[in-house]
Amino acid sequence: MGVESQFLAEYDPTAYPAVAVTVDVVVLTIRDGALSVLLVERAEHPYQGRLALPGGFVRDETLDEAARRELAEETGLRPGEDALARVHLEQLRSYGDPVRDPRMRVVSVAYLAFAPSLPDPRAGGDAAKAGWFPVGTARDLAFDHDTVLADGLERARAKLEYSPLAAAFLGREFTIAELRAVYAAVWGEQLHAGNFHRKVLSVPGFVESTGGTTSRGGERGGPRARLYRKGDAVLLHPALLRPTREEQVR
Repeated sequence: MGVESQFLAEYDPTAYPAVAVTVDVVVLTIRDGALSVLLVERAEHPYQGRLALPGGFVRDETLDEAARRELAEETGLRPGEDALARVHLEQLRSYGDPVRDPRMRVVSVAYLAFAPSLPDPRAGGDAAKAGWFPVGTARDLAFDHDTVLADGLERARAKLEYSPLAAAFLGREFTIAELRAVYAAVWGEQLHAGNFHRKVLSVPGFVESTGGTTSRGGERGGPRARLYRKGDAVLLHPALLRPTREEQVR
């Protein structure tokens, strides 16, 4: 037996405090014009009856697989479905405060997900109910999920400034007005239509025209709007800064 094999055979993991790993997912979408987050009502202790972000313990799987499994369980989408495949999922950060979970030492790896028009969720795992909540009403969550949600919102708002991820909230084809509505909902700020249109089209690779138009004009009549799709840009240069950030930069 080699030295390392002997070491592993004699290794005693109980000599160290037990630590569990979970994933929590900040799932954002836009419903009825408002930026909304997916929350579940906990069916079990601790924090029974409190709202929380969807998540759970990591099984015999990678962290990414665990996050996608939790996302699928709570949204009712099956792995492989087109709608789930179009969800943008990225790792947010890790949370390891020793007292963040009253059961034991639990380290959570949080994920951020952007999704267009996800259906009404269904409760899965240890959740009693699941639903979409406007982010402004999501507070007093279980564990440290208020902090996790705040970090996720700031990541989403910042990424919309320098990346084309706003398109992840939209269908494959969209108008500039629909894109502006995403920015306004995520940033929580009103945007000047003309200025936004000009800025978007001035960023190379952000959007590209499909050559088509909407089937009808706007609510007040007028010409039909041009349709666009996501371009090939990975980063936006120049960046689209939030109006409040533009004022700070000046």
